[in-house]
Amino acid sequence: MSGASLSPPKGPAFLVETRGVTRDLGAFVVAAAFDRSGDLAAFALGDGTLRLVEPAASSGAWRSAEAHDGAVLSLCPDHAPGRFLTGGDDGQFRRVRADGVAATLDKFGMKWVEHVACHAGGGGADKPVLACSVGKHVHLYDAEGGKLKTLEHPSTVTGLVFDAKGKRVAASHYNGATLWFVAAKTDSPRRLEWKGSHTGIAIHPAGDAVVTAMQENALHGWRLADGQHMRMSGYPSKTESMAFTRGGKWLATSGADAMVLWPFFGGGPMGKAPTELAGGDGVVCTRVAAHPQQEMVAGGFQDGLVVLAEIGSSRILPVVPPGNGPVTALAWDRTGTVLAVGTETGYAALIDFAKR
Repeated sequence: MSGASLSPPKGPAFLVETRGVTRDLGAFVVAAAFDRSGDLAAFALGDGTLRLVEPAASSGAWRSAEAHDGAVLSLCPDHAPGRFLTGGDDGQFRRVRADGVAATLDKFGMKWVEHVACHAGGGGADKPVLACSVGKHVHLYDAEGGKLKTLEHPSTVTGLVFDAKGKRVAASHYNGATLWFVAAKTDSPRRLEWKGSHTGIAIHPAGDAVVTAMQENALHGWRLADGQHMRMSGYPSKTESMAFTRGGKWLATSGADAMVLWPFFGGGPMGKAPTELAGGDGVVCTRVAAHPQQEMVAGGFQDGLVVLAEIGSSRILPVVPPGNGPVTALAWDRTGTVLAVGTETGYAALIDFAKR
């Protein structure tokens, strides 16, 4: 069976030393992602490039793609293998192929394309749909980049996500979040209101809850069945990274000196204490990435440390040692076999967790 293993490594204390490939990319790593096949990894950089590499390739050649004239602000896999979508501070929404060739899908002048998202189709959505956010607007496109519609919000969009079936798209913004049906002929959005600055968004895999990160070091959630509010607070700093585990049992978050996991079962998260993993040394967790197949979460910290934690047992596997700058990007491939890591200083790593 493929996937991650928490068997203790033999020899070096950190898995990257025996199972990893590392590079100094020379610029802030904004985001990391794998394509739909899981065979191609991309690191989006503050210098406007994507660095592309096949983790399984023995040569380990890293290609550079000129994506934007300025910083790359957002990255996600496209609906088809071997391609990615990016947004930049040059006002362009682009598609980047495995060979490094980039094509502009839309352009917005001097406005930043801050968030991109894509649903590959299937699971409820008949066809792939692409999205990007520019200011107050979310723009939806078909698989080839043809404009479908534009959705307007009360203020600047700060987070963008499709639900698991691709039927709805959700955006966070000031004073709450908004849910839209992608295929609706007449748009009548559902407004989820809570006063304050909401800075990121996640949808439960079952589609029955929406959670936003807030500027005031807290999370806010809405249970969609009855509109019940969910308040998750106590963070020493802002939560910049959230991820539901595969079945939606837990919501893993950054923003404390541990990975903080809120239970979304047994009536939780309200009235339930969160679980904390890999903490205690006072260093803030900056990124989390839930394993796509197992009840495990990878966490990256302010000092560069990356660990993998098993939720049920709280066992910790050291992956990358401290010293490479704050972790700014974490992403699993689709099977949970390879983890991509990026930091503020330009350090990048791919770690192979396949059982041997």
